[in-house]
Amino acid sequence: MKPITRTAFFSNFSVALNGIVLLMFASLLAQPSLLGKPGPAPQQTQKLTASAIQLERSDPPEDLLIPEDTRVATYENVILQLTKTQKFQHVYRSGDRTAASVPDLVILRVIPQAFKAGSQKQREVTTVSGATSMKVKIQFVSRDGKVLREKIVEGKVRFYGENLRATYDLAKKVAAVVNETF
Repeated sequence: MKPITRTAFFSNFSVALNGIVLLMFASLLAQPSLLGKPGPAPQQTQKLTASAIQLERSDPPEDLLIPEDTRVATYENVILQLTKTQKFQHVYRSGDRTAASVPDLVILRVIPQAFKAGSQKQREVTTVSGATSMKVKIQFVSRDGKVLREKIVEGKVRFYGENLRATYDLAKKVAAVVNETF
């Protein structure tokens, strides 16, 4: 086998480099928004502002059976996570009369949509079945009842942990939506 000369090496290198540059340019042409041509604008929602939020307890529909301990744990975990966001000067509970004097109060409704009770023992044995999940619709509502935002959020516990861990996961996801919204 004959060794490659220096000029042959640089010639092959130059052809390869030109090919790479050509491919990069072609990929830029395939994406029109990068070359100044208007593409679809990313959907940006305007952030809401409020100095306080009130969490309202809502009862699940009659055909949806959710244990009372799960409902209470959901409420308490959401209160805790709302406080941790530090987006509001005050987080009010449902029925708190001092919230009536706050001018820019936003009410958060957590409306249960679905609940699937799992089995902690089954999760620990198989790790593929026995998941607990709950789905809720969260609504940010103004004092006059106008819905400002709404979103479906789902909390799950899949592997290890008690069934009430799903309420903690749900509360973390509600707090993430609050951080996006405010």
